[in-house]
Amino acid sequence: MYTKPTSLTEFILEEERQFTDATGGFTLLLTQLAYATKIISSHISKAGLVDILGSSGTKNVFSDDVQKIDIFSNSVLVDILSATDQVATIASEELEEPIQVNDNGKYIVYMDPLDGSSNTAVNVSVGTIFSIYRAEKGLLQKGGQQIAAGYVIYGSSDMFVYTCGQGVNGFTLDPSIGSFLLSHPHITIPEAGATYSVNEAYSPLWDVSLQNYIASLKTTQNALGKAYKARYVGSMVSDIHRTLLTGGIFLYPKDQNNIDGKLRLLYEVNPMSFIIEQAGGRTLSNGKSPLTITPSSIHQKVPIVLGSPACVAEYEEKVR
Repeated sequence: MYTKPTSLTEFILEEERQFTDATGGFTLLLTQLAYATKIISSHISKAGLVDILGSSGTKNVFSDDVQKIDIFSNSVLVDILSATDQVATIASEELEEPIQVNDNGKYIVYMDPLDGSSNTAVNVSVGTIFSIYRAEKGLLQKGGQQIAAGYVIYGSSDMFVYTCGQGVNGFTLDPSIGSFLLSHPHITIPEAGATYSVNEAYSPLWDVSLQNYIASLKTTQNALGKAYKARYVGSMVSDIHRTLLTGGIFLYPKDQNNIDGKLRLLYEVNPMSFIIEQAGGRTLSNGKSPLTITPSSIHQKVPIVLGSPACVAEYEEKVR
């Protein structure tokens, strides 16, 4: 017997009905954001056939090489989100300053248009990260004030994963009909996992307690009695997606050269932390949830540890 799948649009509309003061603007914003990511997905899948691979020859505000696909993805998202008339301000990792879009817009959108973009050259999964706040409260809000956050992972299948503060749900793109369909309802991160994800190339620059902690994972078992395995893609969306679904721990710590870490609080850390905490996981930045940090600038960086509750608790015990 045929069972009709739930589309992302239907799901968002159903969530909206729970709010008596809803006007439909937020639903429009999310559905158009999803539309933009479908365009990005289409171009990524043809990256070897069109001239969007490789460096653009420029650097962004963080001195990272800007890929051609970064510029394309940023333009698509800015254009489509601006056209909704719902957005007051768009802040992008690819832009030095936020774009003031509409003085009457109700929302602020922070975004990393294409996380891990250099990986497109070698067919590794990449993604789009987004975070939404109410515009009336200003640009520099705590992560706990997000009204929605999510990511889209472009891989063997494309998934739209998001939360509006009522749990986390995942939708897989069915390319035959062009719709994201509910495939992972009520995602809950496992209590423990056997995977740790960190760039160990930086280990000589870490604090000794962190070095010792990572070394201990290679010779001990997790809370489930399983040996740990190292898994690191180098695309935050990919590493977080795996951690969310299978458990474990993800770390991007500070080091001697990056005393504040390398990941951006508003573009990467806050949205991913909101998702992980809504899925029952834990997050830490300098000993507290990053969602409690009042940002000092739109490009602020912080260290981050997140994942399964048992794994993060183990980290807390061993790293000082």
